[in-house]
Amino acid sequence: MIERWGALVVRRAVVVLLVGLGLTAAAAIAGIGLEDKLDAGGFDDPSSQSARELADERATFGNRSVDAIVIFSSKDAKVTDPGFRAEVERAMADVPDGTIQSAQTWYDVQDPSMLSKDGHATAVYVSFEGETQDDFADAFERMEPVVEESSLDVDLAGPYAVYVDVNEETKADLLRAELVSMPIVLLLSLVIFRSVVAALMPLLVGLVAVVGARATIAGLNELVNVSIFAPNIITLLGLGLAIDYALFVVSRFREEIARTPDDTRQALVRTMATAGRTVAFSALTVAAAMSSLLVFPQTFLKSIGYGGIAAVLIAMVAALTVLPATLALLGKRIDSLRIPFLQRAGGVESDHGAWARLARAVMRRPVMVALGVVALLLVVASPFLGVKWGSVDYRVLPDDTPSHQASERLNTEFGGERSTANVLVKGADETALASYTRSLEGVDGVVDVRPVASEGDTTLLRAAWEGNSQSSASQQVVRDLRAVDAPDGAEALVGGLTADTVDLAESVGDHLPLMGLIVVGVMLVLLFLAFGSVVLPLKAVLMNAFSITASFGVVTWIFSDGHLADLLGFTPQGFLDLTNPIVMLAVLFGLSMDYEVFLLSRVREQWDATGDNDLAVQTGVQKTGRIITSAALLLGVVIGAFSLSGVVFMKMLGLGMLVAILVDATVVRALLVPATMKLLGRWNWWAPAPLARWWERYGFREGADEDPAPVDRVPAGV
Repeated sequence: MIERWGALVVRRAVVVLLVGLGLTAAAAIAGIGLEDKLDAGGFDDPSSQSARELADERATFGNRSVDAIVIFSSKDAKVTDPGFRAEVERAMADVPDGTIQSAQTWYDVQDPSMLSKDGHATAVYVSFEGETQDDFADAFERMEPVVEESSLDVDLAGPYAVYVDVNEETKADLLRAELVSMPIVLLLSLVIFRSVVAALMPLLVGLVAVVGARATIAGLNELVNVSIFAPNIITLLGLGLAIDYALFVVSRFREEIARTPDDTRQALVRTMATAGRTVAFSALTVAAAMSSLLVFPQTFLKSIGYGGIAAVLIAMVAALTVLPATLALLGKRIDSLRIPFLQRAGGVESDHGAWARLARAVMRRPVMVALGVVALLLVVASPFLGVKWGSVDYRVLPDDTPSHQASERLNTEFGGERSTANVLVKGADETALASYTRSLEGVDGVVDVRPVASEGDTTLLRAAWEGNSQSSASQQVVRDLRAVDAPDGAEALVGGLTADTVDLAESVGDHLPLMGLIVVGVMLVLLFLAFGSVVLPLKAVLMNAFSITASFGVVTWIFSDGHLADLLGFTPQGFLDLTNPIVMLAVLFGLSMDYEVFLLSRVREQWDATGDNDLAVQTGVQKTGRIITSAALLLGVVIGAFSLSGVVFMKMLGLGMLVAILVDATVVRALLVPATMKLLGRWNWWAPAPLARWWERYGFREGADEDPAPVDRVPAGV
């Protein structure tokens, strides 16, 4: 089928190219202003206890969560001065109607945690009107300029001050990543392709992929909620994979032209039958990995899945339509505007170069190499054994961000950091409620439990304790609060920021096995269809696990343990954000399979031609070594640009994936894969006899126009 599509593209190259570019132009228009239409937050599970508490709380009392904290201060006046109080009340009263549900001041409750130690500053706890996170973010943006007009000094902290700053930083990070990575990618493409025209092909495919995926997400956002972080994964995967796919296709096209210089059209058809097939299977494996994120109920994780699927599938379509149509029109001119000092002598790359010599050296001592590499990767992964989990707080932002500075000020000037949980009690009489409140006060760490609102037999309590909301100790306080038995015949729900994190951890743990089953199951099926073996897919999954866990160890050592924090410019949180490893797992599993498919396709091609396992491995490594390394380098530039992000979890994502990709493309592909394939020998290609016969008849082999290998080359099962 791929060959027929390649022949069609050759015959209708102009039409295919014009249609592709026209759709890209329309997509560019559809994706304008995408970030302004997407949702903030999205880390909660709607079925969790904290989400149910919040929904019931709002249904009964309206919104009573502390969504923002306004700090009013003066160098000269004290909070107790009448003029100070009048200015606070005036500033809050000037906020437009429909913005604030309630604003609690120190003058209302005399809570010492709302008064600075020197008496020159006070905190106002604000609850916004609205129903969704976007409503509250909009309310914060309406309130911010009004209160900042006060004659007092004003700082803004709290969840929605952080959310708004995160969104702004995310937009800036995306632009920065594109501006940093694009010139470097173009320069490296010139070095890799050694001609200006060929070097432009990855950027062409990348442009189509990113623009098309953004338009897809803009349309999807009309049907479901999509997170503000979706465009980041679109740029990361769309541009990164487009570079990979263009590199695979253009490199094979140049190779085929060198073989048949008088028939460039047949060279393109052959390219589509080989590299085109590899691109299709690679894209399907990455998309399958990204689709596993859709099993999670959190909007953030679903959105990463939506963006990733859109990016990879449109990159695939671009690599199989716009790119071959362009190559058909260019023909030999693909090497136009050569860079003279970068040219290699000898034309087509030899099958017996440095990569082949490395593969032979590895296969002479496969046991020692395999054990050494595995031991090294396990040592690198070892910090992950002590990982602690948390979620987003102000420390994900750079130190100079307003909400970060305001939060630090609360912690230092208002008696230390304090965390809270909202406890909604329904169906308890006054006596039972008093007894239950005393039990909550007896929970280890809790310093205060007070009523916030009451209506009928429903009461909202707020429990407070010292410490950061994302610490392990705070999470234990929430678990202990929930362990207190509700009064007979009553229901008690515990919510709040720390409760959100506890529920997020539980939700991720509940859905992770299904995600793993989807990823591994789909990979095994697709790789069997591609290579006709049940051994290679299992080995590929294991190889990927080593590189991914190594990257987890690195991000734990850096971002949880705090090493290199000054060099990388972030504030250590003492934990990893719960969603980051899930995103990394999906993305990296797909990207690792990208290189696995490309390598094994060339190995299988040689195995079909010779039946010699060692020759197939060394030839496959030689044919793909430079290309995989180059692809990883280009992809690493795109992904590494996100390590410059001011938002810690985007920095973590970029750095973690960069480590995994470089390890996978070098240590794993160049050392571990040849060693294990040598040890397995002919059993690399084993499948049970019925499956082997089915694959010989229906399997998707690369270069399917050639005669297939006889069945007896593959050890058959019983």
